[in-house]
Amino acid sequence: MSVKQSTKTTAFAPASIGNVSLGFDVLGAALSPLDGEHLGDSVSVTSVLGASRPVLTVGGRFAHKLPSDVNDNIVTRCYGYFANTLKRKGIDIPSVALHLEKRLPIGSGLGSSASSIVAAFHALNAHFDSPCTETELLLLMGELEGQISGSVHYDNVAPCYVGGMTLMTGNEAQPVTKLPIIKDWYWTVSYSGLSVSTAEARNILPSDYALKDVLTFGRQLGVFVDALHRQDAQGAANVMHDVIAEPWRKSLLPGFEDARLFTMQNGGLAFGISGSGPTVFAVSDTLKNAEAISQYLQNNYVQNDNGFSHVCRLCEAGATVEYQTVS
Repeated sequence: MSVKQSTKTTAFAPASIGNVSLGFDVLGAALSPLDGEHLGDSVSVTSVLGASRPVLTVGGRFAHKLPSDVNDNIVTRCYGYFANTLKRKGIDIPSVALHLEKRLPIGSGLGSSASSIVAAFHALNAHFDSPCTETELLLLMGELEGQISGSVHYDNVAPCYVGGMTLMTGNEAQPVTKLPIIKDWYWTVSYSGLSVSTAEARNILPSDYALKDVLTFGRQLGVFVDALHRQDAQGAANVMHDVIAEPWRKSLLPGFEDARLFTMQNGGLAFGISGSGPTVFAVSDTLKNAEAISQYLQNNYVQNDNGFSHVCRLCEAGATVEYQTVS
Protein backbone atom coordinates (compact mmCIF):
# COMPACT_ATOMS: atom_id res chain seq x y z
CA MET A 1 0.00 0.00 0.00
CA SER A 2 1.33 3.42 -0.94
CA VAL A 3 0.46 6.58 0.99
CA LYS A 4 0.14 9.90 -0.81
CA GLN A 5 2.32 11.84 1.68
CA SER A 6 2.42 15.15 -0.19
CA THR A 7 -1.07 14.98 -1.61
CA LYS A 8 -4.47 16.23 -0.49
CA THR A 9 -7.12 13.77 -1.63
CA THR A 10 -10.63 15.20 -1.93
CA ALA A 11 -13.79 13.24 -2.62
CA PHE A 12 -17.14 14.76 -3.56
CA ALA A 13 -20.33 12.79 -2.92
CA PRO A 14 -23.61 14.02 -4.48
CA ALA A 15 -27.02 14.42 -2.88
CA SER A 16 -29.47 11.62 -3.46
CA ILE A 17 -33.15 10.70 -3.47
CA GLY A 18 -33.93 7.68 -1.32
CA ASN A 19 -36.93 5.45 -2.12
CA VAL A 20 -37.84 7.33 -5.34
CA SER A 21 -41.46 7.00 -4.11
CA LEU A 22 -42.14 3.43 -5.23
CA GLY A 23 -38.99 1.70 -3.90
CA PHE A 24 -38.97 2.03 -0.11
CA ASP A 25 -35.44 1.22 1.13
CA VAL A 26 -34.51 -0.47 -2.17
CA LEU A 27 -34.28 2.35 -4.75
CA GLY A 28 -32.08 5.44 -4.82
CA ALA A 29 -30.92 8.08 -7.28
CA ALA A 30 -27.98 10.51 -7.29
CA LEU A 31 -28.49 14.16 -8.27
CA SER A 32 -26.57 16.73 -10.33
CA PRO A 33 -28.06 20.27 -10.51
CA LEU A 34 -28.10 21.90 -13.94
CA ASP A 35 -26.90 25.21 -12.47
CA GLY A 36 -23.56 23.70 -11.46
CA GLU A 37 -24.26 23.87 -7.72
CA HIS A 38 -22.14 21.40 -5.73
CA LEU A 39 -25.15 19.73 -4.12
CA GLY A 40 -23.27 17.30 -1.93
CA ASP A 41 -20.51 17.05 0.69
CA SER A 42 -16.74 16.89 0.21
CA VAL A 43 -14.10 15.34 2.44
CA SER A 44 -10.36 16.02 2.08
CA VAL A 45 -7.60 13.80 3.48
CA THR A 46 -4.00 14.90 4.06
CA SER A 47 -1.29 12.77 5.67
CA VAL A 48 0.21 14.20 8.86
CA LEU A 49 3.58 12.76 9.89
CA GLY A 50 3.85 11.89 13.56
CA ALA A 51 0.21 12.61 14.45
CA SER A 52 -1.22 10.37 17.17
CA ARG A 53 -4.86 10.77 16.15
CA PRO A 54 -6.90 12.09 13.22
CA VAL A 55 -7.76 15.79 13.18
CA LEU A 56 -11.04 17.00 11.69
CA THR A 57 -12.02 20.51 10.63
CA VAL A 58 -15.38 21.47 9.15
CA GLY A 59 -16.70 24.19 6.87
CA GLY A 60 -19.55 24.85 4.47
CA ARG A 61 -23.04 26.32 4.60
CA PHE A 62 -24.40 23.81 7.12
CA ALA A 63 -21.28 23.24 9.24
CA HIS A 64 -22.91 25.03 12.18
CA LYS A 65 -25.49 22.23 12.40
CA LEU A 66 -22.83 19.58 13.09
CA PRO A 67 -21.89 18.28 16.57
CA SER A 68 -19.55 20.68 18.38
CA ASP A 69 -17.30 17.77 19.40
CA VAL A 70 -15.51 16.51 16.26
CA ASN A 71 -15.20 13.08 17.89
CA ASP A 72 -18.97 12.79 17.46
CA ASN A 73 -18.76 13.68 13.78
CA ILE A 74 -19.56 10.87 11.37
CA VAL A 75 -16.38 11.58 9.37
CA THR A 76 -14.20 10.90 12.42
CA ARG A 77 -16.06 7.63 12.91
CA CYS A 78 -15.50 6.77 9.25
CA TYR A 79 -11.74 7.06 9.80
CA GLY A 80 -11.97 4.70 12.78
CA TYR A 81 -13.98 2.13 10.82
CA PHE A 82 -11.63 2.38 7.86
CA ALA A 83 -8.50 2.04 10.01
CA ASN A 84 -9.93 -1.00 11.85
CA THR A 85 -10.93 -2.63 8.56
CA LEU A 86 -7.39 -2.27 7.25
CA LYS A 87 -5.93 -3.50 10.53
CA ARG A 88 -7.84 -6.75 10.02
CA LYS A 89 -6.10 -6.95 6.65
CA GLY A 90 -2.74 -6.53 8.40
CA ILE A 91 -2.37 -2.88 7.32
CA ASP A 92 -1.70 -0.01 9.70
CA ILE A 93 -2.40 3.51 8.45
CA PRO A 94 -1.15 6.78 9.92
CA SER A 95 -3.38 9.48 11.34
CA VAL A 96 -4.52 12.13 8.90
CA ALA A 97 -5.97 15.60 8.75
CA LEU A 98 -9.58 15.50 7.55
CA HIS A 99 -11.74 18.37 6.35
CA LEU A 100 -15.50 18.10 5.81
CA GLU A 101 -17.20 20.67 3.60
CA LYS A 102 -20.83 20.35 4.74
CA ARG A 103 -23.07 21.63 1.94
CA LEU A 104 -26.13 19.45 2.55
CA PRO A 105 -28.63 20.29 5.31
CA ILE A 106 -29.05 17.72 8.07
CA GLY A 107 -32.40 15.95 8.21
CA SER A 108 -33.29 17.14 4.71
CA GLY A 109 -34.11 13.91 2.91
CA LEU A 110 -31.24 14.47 0.47
CA GLY A 111 -28.92 11.85 1.92
CA SER A 112 -26.93 14.32 4.02
CA SER A 113 -25.34 11.76 6.34
CA ALA A 114 -24.81 9.37 3.42
CA SER A 115 -22.98 12.08 1.47
CA SER A 116 -20.55 12.71 4.34
CA ILE A 117 -20.03 8.98 4.84
CA VAL A 118 -19.44 8.25 1.16
CA ALA A 119 -17.10 11.22 0.72
CA ALA A 120 -15.08 10.18 3.79
CA PHE A 121 -14.66 6.52 2.84
CA HIS A 122 -14.03 7.31 -0.82
CA ALA A 123 -11.36 9.89 0.05
CA LEU A 124 -9.66 7.64 2.61
CA ASN A 125 -9.62 4.66 0.28
CA ALA A 126 -8.22 6.72 -2.60
CA HIS A 127 -5.61 8.37 -0.38
CA PHE A 128 -4.28 4.99 0.74
CA ASP A 129 -4.17 3.50 -2.76
CA SER A 130 -7.56 1.73 -2.72
CA PRO A 131 -7.00 -1.19 -0.33
CA CYS A 132 -10.78 -1.82 -0.08
CA THR A 133 -13.02 -3.00 -2.89
CA GLU A 134 -16.18 -1.16 -3.90
CA THR A 135 -18.30 -3.81 -2.19
CA GLU A 136 -16.28 -3.62 1.03
CA LEU A 137 -16.73 0.15 1.11
CA LEU A 138 -20.46 -0.12 0.42
CA LEU A 139 -20.90 -2.49 3.36
CA LEU A 140 -19.02 -0.08 5.64
CA MET A 141 -21.09 2.84 4.34
CA GLY A 142 -24.36 1.01 4.95
CA GLU A 143 -23.31 0.00 8.46
CA LEU A 144 -22.48 3.56 9.49
CA GLU A 145 -25.60 4.96 7.82
CA GLY A 146 -27.62 2.42 9.77
CA GLN A 147 -26.25 3.73 13.06
CA ILE A 148 -27.78 7.12 12.27
CA SER A 149 -31.13 6.06 10.82
CA GLY A 150 -31.77 3.02 13.00
CA SER A 151 -31.43 0.31 10.35
CA VAL A 152 -28.89 -0.68 7.72
CA HIS A 153 -29.98 0.43 4.27
CA TYR A 154 -28.24 1.55 1.10
CA ASP A 155 -30.82 3.67 -0.74
CA ASN A 156 -28.74 6.83 -0.21
CA VAL A 157 -25.15 5.62 0.14
CA ALA A 158 -25.35 3.38 -2.93
CA PRO A 159 -26.44 5.97 -5.54
CA CYS A 160 -24.25 8.57 -3.86
CA TYR A 161 -21.24 6.29 -4.29
CA VAL A 162 -21.79 4.56 -7.64
CA GLY A 163 -24.14 7.10 -9.26
CA GLY A 164 -27.30 6.95 -11.32
CA MET A 165 -30.30 4.89 -10.22
CA THR A 166 -29.54 1.96 -7.94
CA LEU A 167 -31.47 -1.09 -6.79
CA MET A 168 -30.53 -2.74 -3.50
CA THR A 169 -30.31 -6.52 -3.82
CA GLY A 170 -30.11 -7.72 -0.21
CA ASN A 171 -27.07 -9.79 -1.19
CA GLU A 172 -23.89 -8.81 0.68
CA ALA A 173 -21.74 -10.27 -2.09
CA GLN A 174 -23.24 -7.70 -4.47
CA PRO A 175 -25.44 -5.34 -2.44
CA VAL A 176 -26.25 -2.97 -5.30
CA THR A 177 -26.99 -3.06 -9.00
CA LYS A 178 -27.25 -0.03 -11.28
CA LEU A 179 -30.39 0.41 -13.35
CA PRO A 180 -30.81 2.14 -16.70
CA ILE A 181 -32.10 5.71 -16.45
CA ILE A 182 -34.48 7.78 -18.54
CA LYS A 183 -32.06 10.37 -19.88
CA ASP A 184 -34.84 12.77 -20.98
CA TRP A 185 -36.13 13.22 -17.43
CA TYR A 186 -35.49 16.30 -15.30
CA TRP A 187 -35.58 15.90 -11.52
CA THR A 188 -36.67 18.97 -9.56
CA VAL A 189 -35.85 18.83 -5.85
CA SER A 190 -36.98 21.30 -3.22
CA TYR A 191 -35.83 21.41 0.40
CA SER A 192 -38.30 23.31 2.58
CA GLY A 193 -35.69 24.40 5.12
CA LEU A 194 -37.28 22.36 7.90
CA SER A 195 -35.75 19.24 9.45
CA VAL A 196 -37.18 15.72 9.69
CA SER A 197 -35.16 13.03 11.44
CA THR A 198 -34.96 9.69 9.64
CA ALA A 199 -35.69 7.87 12.89
CA GLU A 200 -38.83 9.97 13.49
CA ALA A 201 -40.00 9.43 9.92
CA ARG A 202 -39.57 5.67 10.30
CA ASN A 203 -41.37 5.58 13.65
CA ILE A 204 -44.46 7.19 12.13
CA LEU A 205 -44.91 4.23 9.77
CA PRO A 206 -47.27 1.37 10.67
CA SER A 207 -45.81 -1.92 11.84
CA ASP A 208 -48.15 -3.92 9.59
CA TYR A 209 -49.45 -3.29 6.06
CA ALA A 210 -52.55 -4.43 4.22
CA LEU A 211 -51.97 -7.23 1.73
CA LYS A 212 -53.22 -5.04 -1.14
CA ASP A 213 -50.55 -2.41 -0.39
CA VAL A 214 -47.79 -5.01 -0.25
CA LEU A 215 -48.93 -6.43 -3.59
CA THR A 216 -49.07 -2.93 -5.09
CA PHE A 217 -45.56 -2.21 -3.84
CA GLY A 218 -44.15 -5.36 -5.43
CA ARG A 219 -46.04 -4.89 -8.69
CA GLN A 220 -44.98 -1.25 -9.06
CA LEU A 221 -41.33 -2.02 -8.38
CA GLY A 222 -41.29 -4.83 -10.93
CA VAL A 223 -43.05 -2.74 -13.58
CA PHE A 224 -40.71 0.21 -12.93
CA VAL A 225 -37.51 -1.82 -13.29
CA ASP A 226 -38.86 -3.48 -16.43
CA ALA A 227 -39.88 -0.10 -17.89
CA LEU A 228 -36.42 1.34 -17.25
CA HIS A 229 -34.80 -1.56 -19.10
CA ARG A 230 -37.21 -1.09 -22.01
CA GLN A 231 -36.81 2.73 -21.83
CA ASP A 232 -40.58 3.09 -21.47
CA ALA A 233 -40.65 6.51 -19.80
CA GLN A 234 -44.43 6.74 -19.51
CA GLY A 235 -44.70 3.22 -18.11
CA ALA A 236 -42.08 4.02 -15.48
CA ALA A 237 -43.75 7.31 -14.53
CA ASN A 238 -47.18 5.69 -14.22
CA VAL A 239 -46.12 3.54 -11.25
CA MET A 240 -44.19 6.18 -9.28
CA HIS A 241 -46.66 6.26 -6.38
CA ASP A 242 -45.73 5.57 -2.76
CA VAL A 243 -48.10 3.26 -0.87
CA ILE A 244 -45.63 2.45 1.93
CA ALA A 245 -44.40 5.73 3.47
CA GLU A 246 -45.96 8.80 1.85
CA PRO A 247 -49.53 8.35 3.20
CA TRP A 248 -48.12 8.78 6.72
CA ARG A 249 -45.05 10.96 6.19
CA LYS A 250 -46.80 13.69 4.20
CA SER A 251 -48.32 14.96 7.47
CA LEU A 252 -44.80 16.06 8.45
CA LEU A 253 -44.45 18.24 5.31
CA PRO A 254 -46.38 21.55 5.27
CA GLY A 255 -47.59 22.41 1.77
CA PHE A 256 -47.05 18.92 0.37
CA GLU A 257 -50.50 18.40 -1.17
CA ASP A 258 -50.57 21.84 -2.78
CA ALA A 259 -47.12 21.23 -4.25
CA ARG A 260 -48.19 17.87 -5.64
CA LEU A 261 -51.33 19.40 -7.18
CA PHE A 262 -49.37 22.18 -8.89
CA THR A 263 -46.76 19.74 -10.17
CA MET A 264 -49.23 17.31 -11.70
CA GLN A 265 -51.27 20.13 -13.25
CA ASN A 266 -48.18 21.71 -14.80
CA GLY A 267 -46.47 18.97 -16.73
CA GLY A 268 -45.10 16.85 -13.89
CA LEU A 269 -44.90 13.11 -14.51
CA ALA A 270 -44.45 12.18 -10.85
CA PHE A 271 -44.17 13.83 -7.44
CA GLY A 272 -43.04 12.45 -4.11
CA ILE A 273 -41.02 12.66 -0.93
CA SER A 274 -37.25 12.39 -1.18
CA GLY A 275 -36.21 9.86 1.43
CA SER A 276 -37.73 10.77 4.79
CA GLY A 277 -38.41 14.37 3.70
CA PRO A 278 -38.98 17.23 3.97
CA THR A 279 -37.37 17.52 0.51
CA VAL A 280 -39.79 16.71 -2.30
CA PHE A 281 -39.00 15.80 -5.88
CA ALA A 282 -40.80 16.10 -9.20
CA VAL A 283 -40.08 14.38 -12.49
CA SER A 284 -40.63 16.22 -15.79
CA ASP A 285 -39.76 15.50 -19.40
CA THR A 286 -39.17 19.13 -20.46
CA LEU A 287 -36.87 21.75 -18.97
CA LYS A 288 -39.63 24.36 -19.20
CA ASN A 289 -41.94 22.35 -16.96
CA ALA A 290 -39.14 21.48 -14.56
CA GLU A 291 -38.20 25.14 -14.15
CA ALA A 292 -41.83 26.21 -13.63
CA ILE A 293 -42.25 23.56 -10.93
CA SER A 294 -38.95 24.59 -9.32
CA GLN A 295 -40.05 28.23 -9.21
CA TYR A 296 -43.39 27.32 -7.65
CA LEU A 297 -41.69 25.19 -5.01
CA GLN A 298 -39.16 27.93 -4.25
CA ASN A 299 -41.97 30.45 -3.75
CA ASN A 300 -44.52 28.24 -2.00
CA TYR A 301 -42.93 25.12 -0.51
CA VAL A 302 -39.68 26.58 0.87
CA GLN A 303 -40.29 27.80 4.42
CA ASN A 304 -37.14 29.77 5.29
CA ASP A 305 -33.72 30.96 4.09
CA ASN A 306 -32.20 27.51 4.55
CA GLY A 307 -34.43 26.07 1.84
CA PHE A 308 -33.73 25.81 -1.88
CA SER A 309 -34.94 24.31 -5.16
CA HIS A 310 -32.86 22.89 -8.01
CA VAL A 311 -33.55 21.37 -11.39
CA CYS A 312 -31.30 18.33 -11.77
CA ARG A 313 -30.36 15.42 -13.97
CA LEU A 314 -29.33 12.14 -12.39
CA CYS A 315 -25.62 12.11 -11.54
CA GLU A 316 -24.33 9.05 -13.36
CA ALA A 317 -20.74 9.40 -12.11
CA GLY A 318 -21.52 9.20 -8.39
CA ALA A 319 -18.71 10.08 -6.00
CA THR A 320 -15.56 11.53 -7.55
CA VAL A 321 -12.02 12.12 -6.31
CA GLU A 322 -9.28 14.59 -7.14
CA TYR A 323 -5.71 15.07 -5.96
CA GLN A 324 -3.80 18.23 -5.12
CA THR A 325 -0.11 18.49 -4.32
CA VAL A 326 0.62 20.16 -0.98
CA SER A 327 3.93 21.45 0.33
